[in-house]
Amino acid sequence: MASYDELRAAADQAWKPIADPVRPLFAVSINTSSLAAGAQHTLDALRKLAEAGGFDVMRTGDTGFAWAEPVVQVIKPGGQRVLYGPVTAEGAAAFAQAAAAGVATDFAVGVVSGDAAAGVPMLAELPWMKLQVRWMMEHCGVIDPEDIDHYIANGGYAQFDKARAHSQDELIEIIKGSTLRGRSGSFFSTGTKWSFLQGAKAEPKYLVCNADEGDPGAWVNRVVLESDPHRVLEGMLIGAYCTGATYGWIYIRDEYPLAAARVGKAIEQARAKGILGPDALGTGIRFDAEVVRGAGSYVCGDETGLIASVNDGRGMPKIKPPFPAQSGVLDQPTNVNNVETYTAVTTLLRLGADAYSTVGTEVNRGTKMFTVSGDVTNTGCLEVPFGTKVRDLLEAAGGVAGGRALKALQQGGPLSGILPAHIALDLPLEPEPFRPLGAGMGGGGLVFVDDRACVVDLNLMFAHFLEDESCARCTTCRGGNQRMVEIFRRVSRGEAQPTDPEHLKSLAASFQYSNCFHGSLSPTIMNNTMQFFRDEYDAHALEHRCPAKVCEALIRYTVARQTDAVERAAAVCPTRAIARDAGAWAIDDTSCIRCDACREVAPGDIVIEDRYRDAIPLRAIETAAVARAGG
Repeated sequence: MASYDELRAAADQAWKPIADPVRPLFAVSINTSSLAAGAQHTLDALRKLAEAGGFDVMRTGDTGFAWAEPVVQVIKPGGQRVLYGPVTAEGAAAFAQAAAAGVATDFAVGVVSGDAAAGVPMLAELPWMKLQVRWMMEHCGVIDPEDIDHYIANGGYAQFDKARAHSQDELIEIIKGSTLRGRSGSFFSTGTKWSFLQGAKAEPKYLVCNADEGDPGAWVNRVVLESDPHRVLEGMLIGAYCTGATYGWIYIRDEYPLAAARVGKAIEQARAKGILGPDALGTGIRFDAEVVRGAGSYVCGDETGLIASVNDGRGMPKIKPPFPAQSGVLDQPTNVNNVETYTAVTTLLRLGADAYSTVGTEVNRGTKMFTVSGDVTNTGCLEVPFGTKVRDLLEAAGGVAGGRALKALQQGGPLSGILPAHIALDLPLEPEPFRPLGAGMGGGGLVFVDDRACVVDLNLMFAHFLEDESCARCTTCRGGNQRMVEIFRRVSRGEAQPTDPEHLKSLAASFQYSNCFHGSLSPTIMNNTMQFFRDEYDAHALEHRCPAKVCEALIRYTVARQTDAVERAAAVCPTRAIARDAGAWAIDDTSCIRCDACREVAPGDIVIEDRYRDAIPLRAIETAAVARAGG
């Protein structure tokens, strides 16, 4: 079996043509986001052109620049590296010719390193990059995630050697002292959690990596798994040394097929080089791992639900105790951490505790990865120090798309809440400031919502999601989410009952008796709405009006101007609701399905108005009733 030094020497030779190519090297980012934008076609086109174009082509993982996909980086002899995007298959020939000869300024996003280029900014000076500290993402978009030599040549698996310079107890204390906590949203101390497994008496012990990333608007874990899978495996190997675990499972949701394939290949490569197996790098430490593909259950984000699924059971959370450290996979002591947590452990040892503590806050040192999406100009994944303001991330993402006003932030998925813009923008990104607001920071997904959205409609959407994803084990969660859907459906139709706010308050209290966080946190967005968006709720409930003109039952489409565009809109109406009446175009409200196709053809000529604009508001009826009773 080769020693680490021998592996590193061989890897350095394999990496040398990448670090210092003899001719231009085109590195195409292949990840789930880029594939959706056509990156595979770009890669295929460039490979064909490379035969005669005087350049080489390689594959990398996710750069985090989702807004620029398909992304291609060009590394020149001498060290200049330029990031380009979007580079489509149709534009590949023109791009390749310009980029191989010089700098393709029409496609350039920024110069990553090396010589500056006229008219092209340095990447580090872009707002997107200025506030980032890319420690966990340092290899993302740099190495080929399917080549273990690339990882080893860039210092991979050396952290495992560093870990063994400490005793198990010493290493756990280092991790505790770093303030490193679980990154899935619970933020429980990683070192403390590992100490629980270390102290467990039963053997064998197991590790699980939770990659069941199901929050809408979050793909932090996917970026790491698709771009730097060996860093996760190294974190698990360090955890195995600390806790005495001998086997691990990486539980990846089935909606992440590329991530599952790359992690599976990384495991095979690590086994082949003696890094995983009965004698890890000749240290006598036994640890191996495998990929488990989840069936798509949201509640498997809970560690006990995930363990049930690993055990080939239904993904259903269990009441604790017993805790996984006493009884987990196969009823043996088990530790569950998420992808970013294992990545952060490797990063901590790579940097050293002192350097790791130079960014972040006193309570939360280091960095955190976030994905930004929704109504923003640029979507993607960033890594920033803990404590960075939400406002700064929004500015880095180019602000709200179309110059519209920000209405709300939906952070961390449907269990973490929704906050109004005037509160959210100045929040530092660490868990503590969110808690007094009745919200959570979550695992890293930030969805920005502009002023076109309706909060009642969002509540209905998330209530549907939470009801559908409930494992239905406990009545409070199953029945509570059903009631929440019913109430918000009524509100969205203008059919609210005067007692609904009290019913929602009662539901929120009963949810707390659920077996897991899916139930107990289900009312979070609803609670935030009643606390911060009560005026919008009351407009629906008491005035039969949707201020954002979104809720279908409370709006109608009308013809504002008789133009030729309206005639074209009538031609695309799927229900023929637009027809001439006494020589003028009109819309039959009973036939209209609110598909909005007509407004796309005739914006300004066809408008949305309140359906019940002449109705007497329930608020006025109640006020009159009170006045009569007083009289």
